[in-house]
Amino acid sequence: MKQLMRTSVPLYERTNRFRIYEHNVIPGLFQTPDYAAAMLRFWIDFLDTPNDLDEAVEARMSRQKIIYRTEKRFEVLLEEQALRTWFGDSATQIGQLERILTVESLPNVRLGIIPMMIERPCVASMGFWIYDERLVLMETPTASIEVTMPSEIELYTRMFDLLGRVSVYDESARCLVRAAIEDLAPTK
Repeated sequence: MKQLMRTSVPLYERTNRFRIYEHNVIPGLFQTPDYAAAMLRFWIDFLDTPNDLDEAVEARMSRQKIIYRTEKRFEVLLEEQALRTWFGDSATQIGQLERILTVESLPNVRLGIIPMMIERPCVASMGFWIYDERLVLMETPTASIEVTMPSEIELYTRMFDLLGRVSVYDESARCLVRAAIEDLAPTK
C-alpha cells in the first residue's frame, strides 16, 4: 500500500487542475489519518497484501501537501452519501467531516456536494479524477483504469460538469456536512 500511495506523487506534481468526483468515499487528498487508516486497513486485509499500514498512511498524509500549493486548483464533487459512509468509528467519521470543512475553506479548493434527494441529470458509475486535460483515472478494487484519449476525457469532463450543476456549494455544502456531523454526534 505504501508504494501505491507514492506512485501518484509525480502525477500530482505535474497537474495544475484536479477535478475529483467521488460517490462513496472522501478523496485521499482530504482524508484524516484515522479515516485513511480505517479504509486502508480494510484493503490490506481484503487484498491480503503485506501490512504496511503505518507507512501507507504516512505516505497518504505526505502527498496531501499538494493541496496547500496555491497554484494548484481542486474542484471536488462528493455525493452526500460519501459524507455518510463510515470508515472507522463515529469519532473517526466526525473528525473526517470536520476536516472536510477545513479543507473546503482553502482558496484553491471548490467543494460541491450532490444532495441525495434531488432530481438528477445523470449518475456516474464510479468515482473518477481528471488531471488537467490529460488523464482520467479510476480505481477499482484490483486495478487502475487510465483514460488518455481526448474524446473520452471530454466525456468525463462533460459528466463532471453535469454533476456540478446539481451540486450545492459554499454555505449550502457546509450545511450538509454539519448535518452529517450532527447525526453522528452523541446526544447530550
